[in-house]
Amino acid sequence: MNKLEQLKEYTAIVADTGDFQSIEQYHPEDCTTNPSLILKAAEMEAYQPIVKSAVKEAKAAALNDDFLIEDALDYLAVSFGEKLAQIVPGRVSTEVDASLSFDTEATIEKARKLIKLYEKKSITKDRILIKIAATWEGIRAAEILEKEGINCNLTLIFSKVQAAACAEAGAYLISPFVGRILDWYKKETGKDYNGLTDPGVLSVTDIYNYYKVFGFKTIVMGASFRNKEEIEYLTGVDRLTIAPNLLAELQKDTGTLEPRLSIEAAMDSHQERIDCSEKSFRWLLNNDIMATTKLAEGITAFHKDTNKLREKIKTLL
Repeated sequence: MNKLEQLKEYTAIVADTGDFQSIEQYHPEDCTTNPSLILKAAEMEAYQPIVKSAVKEAKAAALNDDFLIEDALDYLAVSFGEKLAQIVPGRVSTEVDASLSFDTEATIEKARKLIKLYEKKSITKDRILIKIAATWEGIRAAEILEKEGINCNLTLIFSKVQAAACAEAGAYLISPFVGRILDWYKKETGKDYNGLTDPGVLSVTDIYNYYKVFGFKTIVMGASFRNKEEIEYLTGVDRLTIAPNLLAELQKDTGTLEPRLSIEAAMDSHQERIDCSEKSFRWLLNNDIMATTKLAEGITAFHKDTNKLREKIKTLL
């Protein structure tokens, strides 16, 4: 078997793309999207009919022209999600606008709206994960949504306190960003890292072990990879969301892949329970310069790409 086939024996594979053709090729269980991936797909000629159809649908349903562009953005995200849900057997993650990352109530309302749009397309909420940035406000929104039966994917995880707070809130799934952590350390230290020393790999391993030791049910899904080796060293984690180019590399590699993360190994790790009160969360996150920096950068980057989608929609309107 190739390494992709071997990986599937230990870890659920999720496609990190909005490109339908790539998803069909690698047969992942789930699919994740974000504003950057939707923008990339929306700029491809093959998907222009979906973009135009979503804008037309939003225009026909609009009750107030003041909100037409925002409605069109939501229809566009759901339209891509609908197509993805027809391909993968599991769940599709759809992201809330990054500009709402520090507004709990607005995040909740946007999530409810997205779920209603999916339901109009006969896609039930058990097929969808609402993707929310793991700020304090985002985690609180997820806590409420989970109680309503709306499962959430807490994204832009760069620190253990974020992960701990998400688990305490009952989040369905978290997405720690492996490659972006590596990016920061390489830039700051000027060093190169391999699988055994990669800071992103070590972070996800520690979070996975923490969850297993304390019995949290929240799923750990490693994301944002820079190379195939990072993926290989996280074999055994709950899920991995992988871009098509790295899925292709794994599929071509016929070497042997061994699981590196397991519940048994986690139980041998030393873990201390983290205080996830608001004061503790903000203090611990503030003192983690890497996490604070990358969280801010991630929110800003997603917001910029959302604005590019807004401009594209304006031209179509």
